[in-house]
Amino acid sequence: MREENQQLGVIRIHNLRFHTFNGVLPEERRNGQQLAIDVALTYPIEARVQHDALNETISYADVRDTIDKFVNTHSYKLIESLANELLKKILGDYAMTTHVNLKIRKYSVPMPGIFDDVEIEVAGDQVVENQVLGSPASGDEK
Repeated sequence: MREENQQLGVIRIHNLRFHTFNGVLPEERRNGQQLAIDVALTYPIEARVQHDALNETISYADVRDTIDKFVNTHSYKLIESLANELLKKILGDYAMTTHVNLKIRKYSVPMPGIFDDVEIEVAGDQVVENQVLGSPASGDEK
């Protein structure tokens, strides 16, 4: 059952940059390359800011640290795999979120053509007791 008039907030961090060792080619994994990450965490803001206390809400710095640690301790051939595993990590670590959206951009892509970057976008909803929190409940609710 969905709460009536629930107020949601979205914390966004744009363009976190990392030098990583992800890629299919041996050179990519050996020399590394720059990736950029955008993340958006949706959460029930009214319930989390009543006391104006950082320990009751989502800390931007903690989210950044979680991403930094994960990206710098994991290596994948595909940025799709990195995105999917990082999404699971964020959903697991920040249980108060209802929805997470994550984008990862890779700038040095070994393919012909003129372009800025390649990007993968993944999104996920928090699931608690078989209920998806980020999606409207099924039924007659509008």
